[in-house]
Amino acid sequence: MDHVVVVGAGLAGVRSVEALRAHGFAGRITLIGEEPHRPYDRPPLSKAVLLGQADSTVVDSDLEALDVRLCLGVAAKGLRDGVVETTEGEVHYDGLVIATGAAPVRLRGEGRQHVLRTIDDALALRTHLVRRRRIAVIGAGWIGAEVATAAAKAGCAVTVVEAGEAPLVTALGDVGGYTAPWYGKAGVELRLGAVVGSVDPDGVTLMSGARIEADVVLTCVGVRPAVDWLKGSAVALDDGVLVDEHLKTSMDNVVAAGDCANWWSRRFGRRMRVEHWDTALGAPDTAAATLLGEVAVYDPVPYFWSEQFGHMVQFAGYQGAAERRVLRGDPLTDEKWAVCWLTGEDRLAAILTVDRPRDLVQGRRIVEGGQRLDAARLTDASVTLRDCIMA
Repeated sequence: MDHVVVVGAGLAGVRSVEALRAHGFAGRITLIGEEPHRPYDRPPLSKAVLLGQADSTVVDSDLEALDVRLCLGVAAKGLRDGVVETTEGEVHYDGLVIATGAAPVRLRGEGRQHVLRTIDDALALRTHLVRRRRIAVIGAGWIGAEVATAAAKAGCAVTVVEAGEAPLVTALGDVGGYTAPWYGKAGVELRLGAVVGSVDPDGVTLMSGARIEADVVLTCVGVRPAVDWLKGSAVALDDGVLVDEHLKTSMDNVVAAGDCANWWSRRFGRRMRVEHWDTALGAPDTAAATLLGEVAVYDPVPYFWSEQFGHMVQFAGYQGAAERRVLRGDPLTDEKWAVCWLTGEDRLAAILTVDRPRDLVQGRRIVEGGQRLDAARLTDASVTLRDCIMA
């Protein structure tokens, strides 16, 4: 293998380049990115960048030292065996890493919709976060909550519109309801069970007919894998790029990593596609090793975090494997609390923590190790998680 092409110049793409070199690949590498910017990190976009604490989030990687041909402002348009078709012509490859990430979903309507996925999105939105500006945020998920936090700090009049019956309902189910009081304390109006009919030039119209007037509308209703360019190719697609536990696609010498990869998890016995920073950071090592003929398995405990309304919220695991949940602390009265999801054998499937970092670190290790827990002791928030492990 002489030439490896990496399509997607986000974190997963850069880490794929680093991993290829770390695994001893000495051939040519081409990194193709649709944006004109050098590779950058996305998590700070909804935090430091929106708050005006940073203007750039460039990934700390010496691409020159890695001897990479960097093609920016170039979009992939199609794929056939050995060739990536781009807006700048054909690029031939011996091995290919697909790391094109995901693109935000937009709603219907003639009004301008801001989204938050790129550095340009963040900088554009930041100019509107000024005192008394009316901001409507559609979606009370992770990004919606973080943007609402930044907008409230800037003195904006913020309304968050959520179709579900609780914030974070897609990720956490009704547990997300424990975060609802945070909105009011921050001076943010939260409307639950409110489905948007259209985004208009002067705000939002709900399916109920109600109107929310706004100067700025931000749509945060999720993303879709950026894989349209692969349609018609030999790469199998289903909610992203279908890959096995080695991150191999259905096409020879092609692997995928990051937000666009739908991989098979041995640990949880199901397919998973996780749209978070930790996946983009960790998956490329397995993808690179597999592409170079090594035996490597990608089977992480999914992890992500969010900073919202003065709280550090962290999650690890997969709660779909659980049969019941246990509270550590009272979310209604305690500033710091956690939720543990347990299997029928009292093994920890997932954990959500609010301002309890030690619980998260220990809980993540316990999910990885598969130890049984003493559920009765688990309810005592003064007892460490590792002290709840049964002998």
